[in-house]
Amino acid sequence: MKTRLLAFAAAATMVTGAAQAEVIFAHGANPGNPRYIAAEAWASAYTACTGEAVNHAPSATMGDDAEMLTSATAGVIQVTANSQGAMSQIVPEIGLLGLPFLFKDLPTAWTVVDGDVGEMLDARAQESGLKILGFWDNGIRNITHTDKHITTPGDVKGMKIRTPPDPMTLAIFEALEANPAPLAWSELPSALQSGVFEGQENPLTNIYSAKLHDITPYVSMTGHKYESTPVVASLSWWSGLDEEAQNCAMEATASASDIQRGLSLKGDTTLRPKMEAEGAKFAEADKAAFQAATAGVYDQYAKDYPELVDALKKAAGLQ
Repeated sequence: MKTRLLAFAAAATMVTGAAQAEVIFAHGANPGNPRYIAAEAWASAYTACTGEAVNHAPSATMGDDAEMLTSATAGVIQVTANSQGAMSQIVPEIGLLGLPFLFKDLPTAWTVVDGDVGEMLDARAQESGLKILGFWDNGIRNITHTDKHITTPGDVKGMKIRTPPDPMTLAIFEALEANPAPLAWSELPSALQSGVFEGQENPLTNIYSAKLHDITPYVSMTGHKYESTPVVASLSWWSGLDEEAQNCAMEATASASDIQRGLSLKGDTTLRPKMEAEGAKFAEADKAAFQAATAGVYDQYAKDYPELVDALKKAAGLQ
């Protein structure tokens, strides 16, 4: 990682003057994923608005999510569609969007992140050199396994499950007495194939686009947590833009968000039959049992963030 970041930094020093030769938009998704499609739309919209070229850098070519956030903080890349888990290492409060069973559906989650909660998270991000341009979607997550369904909390006990580098996800699976471990998204398929993990958890759109159902064909609809995709800019780059260019960046993010969220929502309702036709085996989980088993996670986070946990529960309609 250090070598790669030094190379990025060396390249960045070649850009002189107030103008940036091109805007780098980096992320970890592959072609076909809603994040990839939305990033292409962002690049087209921003270029049409400003005349500046955008270098769309997908598939973790600029590093994993944590590396991309480091590069954005340093001004090496300008924008990244990143992960909630990696971002929570910088802004811990963003991880609370993933409290277990917080949102009943995607539109409810979007309403919350597009309101006061999103503004608060942006203010916190700016304290660390990052500007949140908006929140794309990373879905409501379900568990896949190599050889069995996970329909009750007992089924997950002791399971070797990959999680993103997200303390909230780890807390959820520790409460379920699983054996969770974080791993970068780009390394997940090979880790599943080699048997390092028995399974993983992701929204259907990610599972399908990465063909994870070929490796872990048992798909259990747990719906245990939500994750956003924060679209994050380098604050130094953002601060150097004039008002017109800043508006272009925000408008590009919003228009691409409509595309990305629409694809995510569509995937939740249309991908199941496609995956079943390709050999995936679906089962419904006992969500009430999972909710009861993970209720202590709320108490755990309420100790440090009582007002935010309360505000999220109210915004999500839980109280």
